[in-house]
Amino acid sequence: MKTKILTLLLFLSTTAFAQNAKFVNVFIGTDGTGHTFPGPSMPFGMVQPGPDNKDYGWNHTSGYQYKDTLLLGFSQTRFSGTGISEMGDVLLLPINPKKEKLNNAYYKNTEIGKVGYYALIKKDDVKVELTCSERVAFHQYTFPENEAQVLVDLQHGLRFVFDENNQKGLVIESDVKIENNTTISGYCYTQNWVNRKYFFTLTFDNPFTKSTQLEKKENEKAPKYLLEFSLIKNKKLKVKIALSSVSAEGAKLNLKTEIPHWNFDIVYQNNLKTWEKYLNKISIDAPKKQKEIFYTSLYHLFLQPSNIADVDGQYRGADDKIATAPNKAYYSTLSIWDVYRGAFPLLQILAPEKIDGIIQTILIHHKAKGFLPIWTAWGQDNYCMIGNHAIPMILSAYQNGFRGFNANEALKAMVETSTQSHINSDWELYNQYGYYPFDKLDNEAVSRTLESGYDDWCVAEMGRRLGEKEIENTFTKRASYYKNIFDKETSFFRGKDSKGNWRMPFNPLTATSPMNNPGDYTEANAWQYFWTPAQYDISGVTELLGGKNNFTKKLNEFFTTEAENPNKFLGQEAMIGQYAHGNEPSHHIIYLYAYSNEPQKGQKYIHQVINEFHSNTPDGMIGNEDCGQMSAWYILSTLGFYPVNPANGEFVLGSPQVKKARIQFSNNKNFNIQAKNISELDIYNETRFLNGTKINIPFITYEDIMNGGNLTFEMTN
Repeated sequence: MKTKILTLLLFLSTTAFAQNAKFVNVFIGTDGTGHTFPGPSMPFGMVQPGPDNKDYGWNHTSGYQYKDTLLLGFSQTRFSGTGISEMGDVLLLPINPKKEKLNNAYYKNTEIGKVGYYALIKKDDVKVELTCSERVAFHQYTFPENEAQVLVDLQHGLRFVFDENNQKGLVIESDVKIENNTTISGYCYTQNWVNRKYFFTLTFDNPFTKSTQLEKKENEKAPKYLLEFSLIKNKKLKVKIALSSVSAEGAKLNLKTEIPHWNFDIVYQNNLKTWEKYLNKISIDAPKKQKEIFYTSLYHLFLQPSNIADVDGQYRGADDKIATAPNKAYYSTLSIWDVYRGAFPLLQILAPEKIDGIIQTILIHHKAKGFLPIWTAWGQDNYCMIGNHAIPMILSAYQNGFRGFNANEALKAMVETSTQSHINSDWELYNQYGYYPFDKLDNEAVSRTLESGYDDWCVAEMGRRLGEKEIENTFTKRASYYKNIFDKETSFFRGKDSKGNWRMPFNPLTATSPMNNPGDYTEANAWQYFWTPAQYDISGVTELLGGKNNFTKKLNEFFTTEAENPNKFLGQEAMIGQYAHGNEPSHHIIYLYAYSNEPQKGQKYIHQVINEFHSNTPDGMIGNEDCGQMSAWYILSTLGFYPVNPANGEFVLGSPQVKKARIQFSNNKNFNIQAKNISELDIYNETRFLNGTKINIPFITYEDIMNGGNLTFEMTN
């Protein structure tokens, strides 16, 4: 009787929390340009074990593409949905020694992916199962017999190249040691999107009887081993791989602390239980398909940034020095150009306990490098994209009441970043002309001017809040520089040279990108970048156009002007007219209709994007996921609001895509969203109420949400 009761309790304990995780489809975004991955991770985790189909190329930036059925093996780290490859550390491939020629193929119909777990069966009949803790990957292999081989490839990495013959991005230095017949430890120094050191230890539950170091190819600096196991127990072989940015000893401490045992199922259940705490923060009343898209988006949101500090809080910073992080958290994989827009404001609602740590991290980075980070990987800056958008992240956190960092130190970092020239930011040139002249700056001159204007507004606002009048005045003036490149004849922001001449010829439909089509815009065209200053100065942009009627007319033209040969490599994906949902510069533009004469049109387009560009299939994400930003747009828009200005604490109201939703906070407060008297969610003439009071402005605030209460969208005739 006791045994039955105990079994029942164990069953209940493992199923009680299995609520929203069951709706997560980890394959959404893995086919096409979403560039997501199906392997397990923890929220904000250091490791992401999973299959690598290929180690280079645009389609395989996460190492995986859904349609592939060939394997290089299973590496332990990767990014979610980026446009460039990095990571792919410590590749392992189990091999059936009786069928070596089939070692890199697998049966597609055996592939399983869910929260905290991934599995497949290779065509040599080896079953592979993966799970992980925050810093340790756990593999479990089941072989047909008691003999096994495992390839350990430490030269492997996901390479920042699009050419198979280009060896750039491989390990350039390593020190690896086989410690005994179960353990290999060491470090590798890689030169790829960033230059970085990673340390590791891997240990098997069965001893290997033979290890053979394979011959190195040209330029290879790290070893590859073929390990042989002659008698594994119960045909199963388990291996734990721990990572660290600090040392092999740090990796061993991570392993010992997080997974001191060999029970695969316990690790999986702990992973799932942790995820449920995050996935249950929002509940929605919706059909199954919509829940699958929504909770997968929530899952993607929480994958990154990654905490790369060891369990004792030590990390290796941008200056290559080892230090101890405040609260044992040092965040990287900060895709700042992307996530400052929607993902970071959403994290402030759903994971406020992480925000001070993220801001502390970027301020520590400033101390090390002299300017705030631009895009970090494994603690190092890859300087990808333009602007200095850690600045709006700081202001956003301060605006919303986060005080776990020194505000005056933060303002100092914002000012230094905006006045001392560094990569992608030439402030002497910017201040001399009041814009970036295209003949003095070889690329992205218009986009850099416009994005710097937003950062300038944020510095001015932070200065105002801290009583620094001189800073406020200086940067308020700079925030208006965007007007210097407005062409009244075409009504666009255009490239202007140092003598004041417009770039010719000019076609506002021509998209440019620094990697493959250089020009004045960043992964976008003049139409898409026109709306950048509207993030912070809607009245100024409206005035440039000659009033609200012309503002509305320009928006309508934007959504109805057809593209000319849209190119996904230039950010032209998921198009409605010139709105490109597949890339971030467009994400706020639909919500600008709230400030026009026709707000219902914005709500109509939100509904169109939700239904046409997001689905619960592997190809159900059009455009890179970009570390949670694409998912954040979907989550926020489903709930009925989105931040046009991500730093001022306001969320512009749209149209909810579910009839009921609830955000649950740790202090037992709830924020409820309800669509009343609406039979179809694509009907847009709504009146909005906050706690029963009619909303006469087009937005609610962060404070409104966090205080709890009820937001009601009511259909009116």
